[in-house]
Amino acid sequence: MLDLVKGFGLKSERDFQITSQAMSLLSEAGKRAAGYGEAVEAKQLEISDLKIKLAAAGFRRKLTPQQERNIRILAAIPAGATFSVPGAGKTTEALASFAIRAEEGDRLLVVAPKNAFAAWDEQLAACLPGWGKFVRLRKSDKIPAELRQDPRFMLIGYQQLARAPEVIAEHLSNRRVHVFLDESHRIKGRDNVSTDSVLSFSHLPVSKLVMSGTPMPQSHADLVPQFNFLFPELEANEDNVIDLFMPVYVRTNKSELGLPPVTRLRKSIPMDMLQARLYELMKSEISRDAAEALSQRSRQAFRKLGGSVAKILKFVSNPALLANDIGFAHSKELSAAIAEGPGPKIRYVVKRARQLAKEGKKVLIWSCFVKNVEQIAEELQDLGAVFIHGGVDAGDDGDEDTREGKIKLFHDDPSVMAMVANPAAASEGISLHKVCHHAIYLDRNFNAAQYLQSEDRIHRLGLDPNQETVIEIVECEGSVDETVRQRLEFKVERMATVLNDNQLRISPIPMDADESDEEWGGAGGLDEEDVAALLASLGGRA
Repeated sequence: MLDLVKGFGLKSERDFQITSQAMSLLSEAGKRAAGYGEAVEAKQLEISDLKIKLAAAGFRRKLTPQQERNIRILAAIPAGATFSVPGAGKTTEALASFAIRAEEGDRLLVVAPKNAFAAWDEQLAACLPGWGKFVRLRKSDKIPAELRQDPRFMLIGYQQLARAPEVIAEHLSNRRVHVFLDESHRIKGRDNVSTDSVLSFSHLPVSKLVMSGTPMPQSHADLVPQFNFLFPELEANEDNVIDLFMPVYVRTNKSELGLPPVTRLRKSIPMDMLQARLYELMKSEISRDAAEALSQRSRQAFRKLGGSVAKILKFVSNPALLANDIGFAHSKELSAAIAEGPGPKIRYVVKRARQLAKEGKKVLIWSCFVKNVEQIAEELQDLGAVFIHGGVDAGDDGDEDTREGKIKLFHDDPSVMAMVANPAAASEGISLHKVCHHAIYLDRNFNAAQYLQSEDRIHRLGLDPNQETVIEIVECEGSVDETVRQRLEFKVERMATVLNDNQLRISPIPMDADESDEEWGGAGGLDEEDVAALLASLGGRA
């Protein structure tokens, strides 16, 4: 507006008027802009004040020293971030900071993935018994009526929020509401419906919190929309966002939790002969699509490339996944490759799972592809295998066909020795560390957040200090698997540097040779740097 006034030489009162309502809004915006400076200079709560305020609020959960440290900071600032590792108790920190800051009648809106809803229900009951329950805002046509009931605690998913941003904004504008974003890395750059919906009402909450154990899965740019939500009045970009975040975020890392380190192993397996021959034919097609995506930098070109990368990842993982691909250019060669069997990686994983079961060890097997998940579970029925992917509905844990029922079986039934899962559906909201200490990755994609979170299903707070956790990464030699590994290691290394967390490392060591549906589909997390690395690895020119 100021640019318009200056550009056209407009004069107040003669050409325009500033109403009292506009003055009030401008004043409020000014206060919010100054709020960042106040947050930077804010003194953390004294530990005695923290305990007094929590006791007065009826907060019941016993806090760890790390949680107390983090809450003393978060409760003293109007907007902040907790980037603690999964299992460190971010939800407890969030509810404690709300209990301290909340005035009479204040509400809380949590935006979270649907599979995290149950955890919020459980934590609210454990931390603040008697404060009420979360109302789940699930259906667009029912949300207005649910909000008219003026619930104190509200939960909504990112996709659902994108369908009803105006209704949510109107509710926030007339009440004192605190807004927390769980798994906040899910809001990405502009022109993303979830991001735009969240940022459209970022000026309305009384206080704000972003929560993620993996806040920048791709690059520094991932932090920009999260900071824009916290402080929309400040200009954040890739160059300054890290410095801006430094004074307003807290983090507990795994070393502070006393967790033993993870043992990561890499198993390299040669492709079957016909599979390797067909892979060479596919490489030139992927190289062409990658070069086109880098030169055009259009959404359409990247979408096409995403499909091509998903195809080659599928092929390396299990050639049979392409059996129904009508447009496949080398159908005869594919048929011959499929005739060789389910592929060397699946053969290894099935054999390894049975070896571990004989040793009395339960195993968690990961694949990015739904058909792999179902196929491996079918092949391991002798181990009582259960599976989870996006097509498995949430429900009562007494129903063995639901997500919760399958998790309960894996936890409680000694005859169920294997679980097969898709990271897109099961990398959040599941704790398996009490019964399982060995995970095998049949395949991975470029999504660093999903990978790190999936690891944390079996490596989190509550582990015995002497318990070894083993992660096996299965790769085909000389394939796209190696590029995926290198890119994931680079992204996690970059995140570790920003978060000053030297425990955040994922490089596996080679095993002894003698030892026995994201936006881009299975190619999830693909960015321009990944494309350039992929092109180089396939023998093309970046």
